[in-house]
Amino acid sequence: MPSAAEKLASSLEELEALQSKGAIAIRSKDISRTHRERLVKAGFLKEVMKGWYIPSRPDENTGESTTWYTSYWGFCAQYLSDRFADDWSLSPEQSLILHAGDTTVPAQLLIRAIKGGNSKTDLPHNTSLFETRATIASDETLEIVDGLRLFSIEDALILVPEVFFQNHPTEARTALAMMPDASRLLGKLLDGGHTRAAGRLAGAFRSIGSDKVAVEILAAMKAASHDVREINPFKQSIVVPTAGRVTSPHVHRIRLKWESMRADVIEVFPKAQPIANDIEAYLKQIDEIYVTDAYHSLSIEGYRVSPELIEKVRSGTWNPQEDEEDRALRDALAARGYWEAFQSVKESIRVVLEGADASEFAERDLSDWYRNLFAPSVTAGILKASQLAGYRFSPVYIRQSQHVPMSPEAVRDCMPVFFELLREEENPVVRIVLGHFIFVFIHPFLDGNGRIARFLMNVMMAAAGQPWTVIKVEQRSAYMTALEAASVKGDIRPLAAFLAETRAAL
Repeated sequence: MPSAAEKLASSLEELEALQSKGAIAIRSKDISRTHRERLVKAGFLKEVMKGWYIPSRPDENTGESTTWYTSYWGFCAQYLSDRFADDWSLSPEQSLILHAGDTTVPAQLLIRAIKGGNSKTDLPHNTSLFETRATIASDETLEIVDGLRLFSIEDALILVPEVFFQNHPTEARTALAMMPDASRLLGKLLDGGHTRAAGRLAGAFRSIGSDKVAVEILAAMKAASHDVREINPFKQSIVVPTAGRVTSPHVHRIRLKWESMRADVIEVFPKAQPIANDIEAYLKQIDEIYVTDAYHSLSIEGYRVSPELIEKVRSGTWNPQEDEEDRALRDALAARGYWEAFQSVKESIRVVLEGADASEFAERDLSDWYRNLFAPSVTAGILKASQLAGYRFSPVYIRQSQHVPMSPEAVRDCMPVFFELLREEENPVVRIVLGHFIFVFIHPFLDGNGRIARFLMNVMMAAAGQPWTVIKVEQRSAYMTALEAASVKGDIRPLAAFLAETRAAL
């Protein structure tokens, strides 16, 4: 008779077979009741709604949202296709948001369906679908992305109302900046006689600095005897650099976030007043705060460390080769890596205090900080050596966050632009806050992004003559909430206020 473990293994094989076919949404009919109930009980399946499940992790706490947020878009694509076949699409508004590279999980996803019932379907963690019977994207207006049926970027720009440009300015500007010329858009404007949309888009292009496209739209519409009145649908104009015809939405988004958030950071975060310290005194203060910083920074990330463990690592008595207890401790390896990275960061700060440009040396040294952070775990065989190679090569997710970090390909597009923004920024306060936030927003590494972001923040603090700032584990909830507000709602003020208050409390 098979043991309980053998039965569970058999059920996991069934689940693996479904996942190998690309299944994210698991229907009741896809797997036998016996296997399904066993997997649910063991925590490998989680119910979304009656008859529908998603794979989950047994170690996820009750009520945690991570599994749902990471599965959200794949689940919606499969569920909607199963329910409506090809007779559905997302709304023009949601289509444009996704074209702009924003995969944040929305509170409510607006669906258009030929047989839609104008009804709401509740989903986990206060999310929902709302379906409406309306014209769907099809034929030349349709674009399918990761199983999601979207209106093309041109059709979405034409169909979204003026209020979209005010409520989602970053996404709207990103979509506009992705278009190197007006040819495809103009064809749709002319064929549809969309005079109001033409005037709105001409004004929108002009507001981001694309005068040529604006003039082309107005001239073509006039030639076709359409009376067009140009209006700017945005509340303010922000020029979007388009050198080299960059089409990556992610590059445009981080540029726009930086530009649109600067003023709020400067308003909320007090002007930095340099402290009166010589270089050696400043570095001595960093050494003195190391145990406190390591304890809190590692604890924020979920490592169970203690000041005693950190002191053991620092004193050199930590010995994973001969001490079985040390060898078994993942947390000890994390602490050792933090110590190695901390020393590397301190050397970067020394160079900055001697007058070097902080952004230049952050770009040069950041990879060293990362390698030092994880080298002990690689040496111990806990992590693969390839993890030290550089930027991540697979998707990552942030626990309980609606923000879904960009793809590995987008990371490689965005990191050079991130360092460029740091170099070009003259305000030290903006470097501190946006340097920290945009790095976390990109999430360039498989792990350690929070720790590296806090190292980067403190290098910028040093450049501004400010003391090393420790974010305590007791502040984790407020810290994560502030990051979530910036990532999901585009509101940087809570994070700027949080960092300013944390610095002032030292």
